[in-house]
Amino acid sequence: MELHLKGKSAFIAGASRGLGYAVARGLLLEGCRVVINGRNNINLDSAAARLINETGGMVVPLSGDVTDPDVPALLMRSTVDALGSLDLLVTNSGGPPPGQFENVADADWYKAIDSSLMSHVRLIRAALPHLQDSEIPSVLTITSISVKQPIPNLILSNSIRAATVGLTKTLALEIGHTGIRFNSILPGWTTTERVTELLTNRAAQNGTTVEFEIARQSSESPLGRLATPEEFANAAVFLLSPAASYITGVMLTVDGGMYKGTL
Repeated sequence: MELHLKGKSAFIAGASRGLGYAVARGLLLEGCRVVINGRNNINLDSAAARLINETGGMVVPLSGDVTDPDVPALLMRSTVDALGSLDLLVTNSGGPPPGQFENVADADWYKAIDSSLMSHVRLIRAALPHLQDSEIPSVLTITSISVKQPIPNLILSNSIRAATVGLTKTLALEIGHTGIRFNSILPGWTTTERVTELLTNRAAQNGTTVEFEIARQSSESPLGRLATPEEFANAAVFLLSPAASYITGVMLTVDGGMYKGTL
């Protein structure tokens, strides 16, 4: 299938590793020019070098903490300066730390709101004027399967990522007349650094090993395994592309069937 992405421009937040990195790689393989964003200059430059080596594409690393209220607008201006336009926006940030309700302070809630909700809000707000100039504008928010099926010991993620899904669906309805599409992917358990950290924490709580927790979590999928970042990226690249031109307001689970509901 031709995705019609060659020469298009994309910004991917949280792209120095994990799902963001995989999406950047997928877009580059389809011929996109991409800006990748992360907080750590060293990690970001290393990721850019790997992506260029793997794909031969155009990669611009732009560091900045998207939880800082002033940074998203700066990143969007720098993206357009570097690429000349903006067609695709992927909003993504590191997930909140694990914890149960009784152990989470107000400060933790506010920090999680900045990282898992307001970073999406501010990036989209800053990107809209540029996306409106695009012929194929598309926004993808990366959230979590926890939106549909709460994950134990992740009260912050379970609660706040649901707001980002509400944001995404509302914008699909509210701004759809401009031609901009808004979708979200709700990834399940995927072999990323974030998941390794979560399962390491779970193993410490349960007195087991990380290998045991990976095997137990894998058994929740009918496919019997966790996802690879590339499998997530394949879905993301399609949703972002003009090949999905009549798909908007969708909350797509990429979880190997771990979510057991019908809706």
